[in-house]
Amino acid sequence: MRYAPPGLCVNDFAVMSDGDVYTVLHLQGPWTDRFDHLHMETSYGRATSTDLVAWEPQGTAFGVGLPGRFDQQAVWTMHPFPHRDGLAMFYTGVEGLTSKGWPLQSVGLAFSDRRDGTAWRRHGTGPVVRADPRWYRTGEAMGWRDPFVVRDDAGTGWAMVLCASDASLPLEVSGCVGFATSPDLTHWQVHPPLLSPGDIDQLECPVLERTADGWLLLGSLGYANRFDAWSAPRLQGPWEHLGPVGPPGAYAPRVITAPDGARVVLHTAPRRVGLRDSGDLCRGMLAQPKLLTVAPGGAAGAVARLEWWSGLDAWLGEPTDRPVPHAAGDIDITGRTEVVLRTDDDRPALAVHCDEQRVWVAGPGGSPLQETVLAQPARRLRILTVGEYVEVYADGVFALMAMCYSGRSVSWTATADGGVRPVPVRPVRLPSPHRDDASAIWPGTTA
Repeated sequence: MRYAPPGLCVNDFAVMSDGDVYTVLHLQGPWTDRFDHLHMETSYGRATSTDLVAWEPQGTAFGVGLPGRFDQQAVWTMHPFPHRDGLAMFYTGVEGLTSKGWPLQSVGLAFSDRRDGTAWRRHGTGPVVRADPRWYRTGEAMGWRDPFVVRDDAGTGWAMVLCASDASLPLEVSGCVGFATSPDLTHWQVHPPLLSPGDIDQLECPVLERTADGWLLLGSLGYANRFDAWSAPRLQGPWEHLGPVGPPGAYAPRVITAPDGARVVLHTAPRRVGLRDSGDLCRGMLAQPKLLTVAPGGAAGAVARLEWWSGLDAWLGEPTDRPVPHAAGDIDITGRTEVVLRTDDDRPALAVHCDEQRVWVAGPGGSPLQETVLAQPARRLRILTVGEYVEVYADGVFALMAMCYSGRSVSWTATADGGVRPVPVRPVRLPSPHRDDASAIWPGTTA
């Protein structure tokens, strides 16, 4: 259900498919309480899967450039895609630091004659796209990373979007989607921002998805620790903000066609420093897929959202009342409801609460962990636990995610209208239960 290579953490990633096998390339680094992305994110890990759930680590596939080159310090977010008989990959290169310690970023290009994410060769020794100071910050406080490339509206050229910083706005609200075009992938013209909301600090990991009506843009909001959606009839806009797609904690999305033909989103999920409830959020893991839907929203416009993907059902066992560490349970909501999932010394260590239109997760002693306000009253919740991770789906829509390392497995109970009832759960079968990337370390039956 979750993936990170043993002993390492996962940050931004890209996913591709050759028809039978899925390949993920991801930023990777060691587990530390003070993560230095300039010295630790210097290579891409690679993993493969046939179903987007069970991933097998395949080692390192790409690393920093030679001394003196634009990517000598670090390599960050990438976008590989089919090109001729192999792959093309645009990626972020970090040359070094400014005098004030800011990373100098630009975009490079590499090719491979294979479709499995290996055997990369760089295109030249320099970057192919740099930030243009007419529209974007360069040097101090710059942003020019996370490239994503698609065919343009006419289908004759290429368009690139990036995480950038709008030079015309104050730094704290300058997060924008940079834009460049090319006729051949190697020669690029930089244009003014494709999207500059004016109220975002960083708009990271932009992703473009074609729709029947034009384009869907997914972008990660640094300050909110989530990703939102925008739509437009053409790349040049006008872009309409559709709002959040998933809850805080879900970040850096990628869209791919699942084995059943559905368009699904994979995203990253954080861990906590020290694998403790009191630890700060830190880089984490690749989460399981969610179904991507764009539904009419009435007078408010369209709504993009993530839903439970039916491809996960094969990993769920038969309903049981016995305690299990990883489980999925469905609860009908009748008034204010509390579902207790774990206890510690007969006191709730993890509980999910719902009062029809608000869902929140509480940890030991009732301490608040995460909360969300629903667009409409929930009739049914699905709660998924994998290790310390907790996800809540309200009427099938991904509504909340949290982490709780405390407590022990117990049979689930739901309290509503003064009565207590057992909740049957379906055990989750982990793809690699004996490997430490299946989920983060959870203490299980001890506190």
